[in-house]
Amino acid sequence: MTTDSALTPEQILSATEDVLRRFGPAKATVVDVARNLGVSHTSVYRFFPSKAALREAVTQRWLDQAHHELQFIATEPGPAADRLHRWLATLFAAKRKKALDDPQLFATYLALVAETSSTVEAHIDTMVAQIGRIVRDGVRDGEFGPADIASTARAVFEATAHFHDPAHAAEWSDPHAQDRFEALWKLILGGLAAK
Repeated sequence: MTTDSALTPEQILSATEDVLRRFGPAKATVVDVARNLGVSHTSVYRFFPSKAALREAVTQRWLDQAHHELQFIATEPGPAADRLHRWLATLFAAKRKKALDDPQLFATYLALVAETSSTVEAHIDTMVAQIGRIVRDGVRDGEFGPADIASTARAVFEATAHFHDPAHAAEWSDPHAQDRFEALWKLILGGLAAK
């Protein structure tokens, strides 16, 4: 049981995740979250003014947790091709792990993501910018040929959608999924490489 005075946004988000896992997005309520924490629903509303705000915060947290390593890869030193491959592989591995390890929660988050398109769009823009940083480094260092950084980064993100877009999650358990990912990577690298 949590006291109202000790309640934190992080506790609320964790409890919300538990409630969503148990009841699903259609049935989960703020009252359920408060009950899970042992507080009144008004205590939850002190931090999140509406059910929509709470669901958006949970979605943002989930997206951030799923992709926290990507920012480090985008900014670390080293060959751009290695970093880009590792960035894409890390994204694929994180999405696949979430989809395969906890399919019920993954499905719940897909429903939430559909409700919070602005949160998702901002998150995608962040990821495309990270790819852009790697591509810019590769062009600067002569690893990659001259390119419009923004459009190239967006193209790489969209070309690899099969390996990170949840619409394809059912295919990620295929034993050949990793081989298909590597084949696509070679094609992308060939397109980026300096001639």
